Amino acid sequence: MAKDTVRYPDAVVDQIDGLVDDGMFESKSEFYRFSAEYVLTLVDPDHDVETFNFDEIKAELDIPEGDDGESFFLEAVITVRKHGLRGEFEAAETFIDDHYEPTDRESLVLEELLGTYRD
Repeated sequence: MAKDTVRYPDAVVDQIDGLVDDGMFESKSEFYRFSAEYVLTLVDPDHDVETFNFDEIKAELDIPEGDDGESFFLEAVITVRKHGLRGEFEAAETFIDDHYEPTDRESLVLEELLGTYRD
């Protein structure tokens, strides 16, 4: 398994720590692996998930899906990605803040995605 170092905003790490402390995830590593695989499955329906217990974690999180597996979240990922690629970090943050509560699971994933473009 490859190891990659990524920097995240302190507020995002604090929220992830809270999810681990609450027992929603066994560790931060599990959260990061699940989050990355989840976004990849949204972007590429043919993505072959390798994360252990991915389906069980997804079921426990009760993540709603729209018609044909598409949801507003996928559109949000695309929007945040576009802003991130263009260096429009404030626009992406505003989008996330306007559509999600700061503690929503989807908000955490979007903030993590945006963090990858800041470096």
